[in-house]
Amino acid sequence: MFYGETALNLDSKGRLAIPVKYRKTIADACENKLVLTYNPYENDSLWLYPQFEWEKVRDSISKLSTFDPSHRALQRRLIGSAYHIEPDKGSRILLPVTLRQVTSMDKKIVMLGLGSKFEIWNEEAMIKSRHVIPELSGDASDAMNKLVL
Repeated sequence: MFYGETALNLDSKGRLAIPVKYRKTIADACENKLVLTYNPYENDSLWLYPQFEWEKVRDSISKLSTFDPSHRALQRRLIGSAYHIEPDKGSRILLPVTLRQVTSMDKKIVMLGLGSKFEIWNEEAMIKSRHVIPELSGDASDAMNKLVL
């Protein structure tokens, strides 16, 4: 559904304008009902889901046993920190202050379409992460070994 990369600027209030190429797709897919939360794997990015996709993720995470500390940490990071958001009339969404602070988002950001969700990155962190190419030769999963790219 979503793919591609767009460099954006946050305005002085911490809002980003949803790129024109995604506006109709988002409106058609979820009536502009979105959920924003932390990326549990990288500290400098956020995940933005259409609400119906978020509900699947939320439900699967909610089913994890709270007995395991790692499960509780994931539940807090994703579900406890999630925000329901809708674009304003200017197709802008507000990134809450707490999420911006933790992810070091200031002015320049990058929005990546990753199929069913978006990642929103601090631009500097995104550039740095691109210079790190994981070594996959011995650690690739069976599913990855079967990929033909």
